Amino acid sequence: MSETQGEYTGTGPPPGPRRPDVGGEVRRWRQTRSLTLTQVGERSGLNVGYLSQIENGKAVPSLDALVAIAAALDVPVAWLLLDSAPAPRVVRAAERPRRTGAQGACMEEVDGGTARDVRILEATVPPGGSTGVHAHTGDEHHVILAGRWRMSQGDHVVEAGPGDYVAWDPTIPHDVECLGPEVGRMLVIYPRHARRGPEAARDG
Repeated sequence: MSETQGEYTGTGPPPGPRRPDVGGEVRRWRQTRSLTLTQVGERSGLNVGYLSQIENGKAVPSLDALVAIAAALDVPVAWLLLDSAPAPRVVRAAERPRRTGAQGACMEEVDGGTARDVRILEATVPPGGSTGVHAHTGDEHHVILAGRWRMSQGDHVVEAGPGDYVAWDPTIPHDVECLGPEVGRMLVIYPRHARRGPEAARDG
């Protein structure tokens, strides 16, 4: 196979899967717990020199040693196998993808498209504005931030205000209207890959 077909073509051995930084996690949790190596050694029954080698990546601990270290640090053993190196995903307010709709409504993607499992939108709608009746797949959650809202789903009508939470099955046709008197704002949360078809062009 060629490189374009996805096979490694370098001169050295192919790269293996990246090991979690167990030593770094042990050191991080030890420092978080304000413990010295000596204290961890006393709690775990392990040699301080061995613990130091683990923290510096010069020794790979056995499963029994990991269990003992985790108990000494008072953390689940799985936490020592997690790599905390990846940085948090940050989307600044000014960087949110934004689009406007009818009646002065605005929809901003709070997560900026970075979230893998959900889509989080902030809807801003002037008094009297609404999404219009629509339907789609995937459970939909709403958290009211400002304003009064009338939320209609089939035969059910709910009025909600700041702090209220409303969830529904969006396969049932629904409509959301801002009653005012001030501009309404709400968070809308649903599975990222839930919406399909022409109705996906509408948010709310």
